[in-house]
Amino acid sequence: MKNYSRLIVLTGLFVAGTIGFLVSSSPSSQAASAPEKEISTEPVEPDMHEFMEYVFQPTFKQLKPAMATEPTDNQGWKTIKANSLVLAEGGNLLLIRQPKEGATDWSKHSDQVRGFGGKLYRAAKSKDFKMARKHYESMIRNCNACHEQFAGGEHILKP
Repeated sequence: MKNYSRLIVLTGLFVAGTIGFLVSSSPSSQAASAPEKEISTEPVEPDMHEFMEYVFQPTFKQLKPAMATEPTDNQGWKTIKANSLVLAEGGNLLLIRQPKEGATDWSKHSDQVRGFGGKLYRAAKSKDFKMARKHYESMIRNCNACHEQFAGGEHILKP
């Protein structure tokens, strides 16, 4: 019985020591002791045409056929959800790429991409194709309005 009690105490001490070690070496406790470095957002690809071509265009090209008709299986809905979420989050990425002229309008378009893309994503999660299609078309209209204003009418999308 005495050995059993010792084993329990030693096991408890081992567990407590392990937890203490893990907590003291966790990234959050290390970050607290390290000098703070200011983190900022900056584009990896500053050229807007390149950014659009490699982030938005492939995503749109996958989403467009998926939105042609109501999905009949979970994979179809997953395609819509995945691509609409990327486009919605892309709206956040657009916000860090402010042009020198027209920044206010750019921000409004970017916010609408995020908003309509998010609504499309949520409609797809609910498997509500009617609402998904509505938000998809609204997002495309907004993209085209931005392309009219900032790209001289090039790159107009067709839903």
